[in-house]
Amino acid sequence: MKKGPLIWFTKYLLDFMFFAGIAICAGVPFLFKQAGKYFSIFEQYYLPFCIIFMIAGVFALAIIWDLRNMFRTVIKEDPFVKENVTSLKRMGACAFIITVIMTVRLLFVITPAALVIIVVFLVAGLFSLVLSQVFDKAVTYKQENDLTI
Repeated sequence: MKKGPLIWFTKYLLDFMFFAGIAICAGVPFLFKQAGKYFSIFEQYYLPFCIIFMIAGVFALAIIWDLRNMFRTVIKEDPFVKENVTSLKRMGACAFIITVIMTVRLLFVITPAALVIIVVFLVAGLFSLVLSQVFDKAVTYKQENDLTI
């Protein structure tokens, strides 16, 4: 089957997000130091914000890593494998951890953006866990079908 431009665009987008995410996570202390010159909140809570956002960034990178691994199975045209079930469960756990970390951030300053991030990652975590169950069933059906052939 021919891989369309959407598949390749998505693959390269995930690759870009992963490597750019590494650079951004590594640059958080510098970026927040610079932001502190313009926004007092970054200066006031420099260390806690660095810790919170770097930890959340690592878990976001873990989600993107798993998405990249899952996408490789899509490219190979074999997405219904146990590894993807495991990846979806791990992505759900990472999303819940990000939700907790961003909830801790609310102890320092409450912003609408922080609340949106909390809701988005909570929903993403739930969605990942439900999708992992769907994939698990699909893997089971696929294995049963492979045995009957």
